[in-house]
Order: sequence, then C-alpha cells, then structure tokens
Amino acid sequence: MKPTWILVADNTLARFFTVDTASSPLEELSSLTHAQGRLLDHDITTAIPGKIKSSTGVGHALEQATDPKQHEADNFAKHVADYLSDALNVNKFEQLAIVAGPAFLGMLRQHLSGQLKKRVCFELNKSIAEQSPENIRSHLPKFLPSI
Repeated sequence: MKPTWILVADNTLARFFTVDTASSPLEELSSLTHAQGRLLDHDITTAIPGKIKSSTGVGHALEQATDPKQHEADNFAKHVADYLSDALNVNKFEQLAIVAGPAFLGMLRQHLSGQLKKRVCFELNKSIAEQSPENIRSHLPKFLPSI
C-alpha cells in the first residue's frame, strides 16, 4: 500500500495519522494545535470597533470586515496545508485522507495546493479531532481507498 496519511482536524487541532495497511488501526504521527481558535471574539480583537457619524449627526458602530474566529480558523487551515505541503515535498506520504468539520474542511480545501488535491483519496465532513484513534478509525471506511 502507498504511504497514507489521515488528517483529522478542526479549527484548534490537527492530528496526523498513518496506517500500515488499508484496514489497519491508526498510528498517530504528530499534531498541531491552534490555541487562538479557542479564544472568544473580544480576546482575539485588540480594539473595539470605532464609530462614525453620518451627515445627520447620528453615530454608528463600525463593523469588522471579517469574523475574528473565522479569520483564526482560516489562518490555521493555511498552516495545516503548509505542513502537508512540506511533508509531501519530502515524500512522507503518497495519498491523503481528510476528516474535518464542513466549515474547516472548506477552508482547508482553499489552501491545498494542486499537488495536495491530487493526493486526496477520501474526505469526511465530521468534527472528531478530539476523539480516540480507535473511534476515529470507526468513522473511516473499513478499507481506505487507494489512488
């Protein structure tokens, strides 16, 4: 079997697993954490939005251009994609399975290079990054697909 990595991630944790065969248990290789993803919006932003006055003299609060938690999740998705690109460049894996919640999976897809996208053999929309390797394996197909 080609070297396979399984990424199980959410906006605060990315865990990287491998398998010996298409049906073997998961073996955890490494993990990345993103503590900023756990912060509250007001802890992420450094300033309170300002106010502007309209021509009628009524003040309005300025809205932030992006949601701070979404911005942090997107930063982490880019970091995870960069980590995967570095691993692919040194031939640590040939195919990749990804398990992530729908929102984080969408962000991650935006940051995957063309080479990484070609290596994806399986995707699952599920937020299970905190679960045990045995429980994560139970959510995967009995036999992981091959590309």
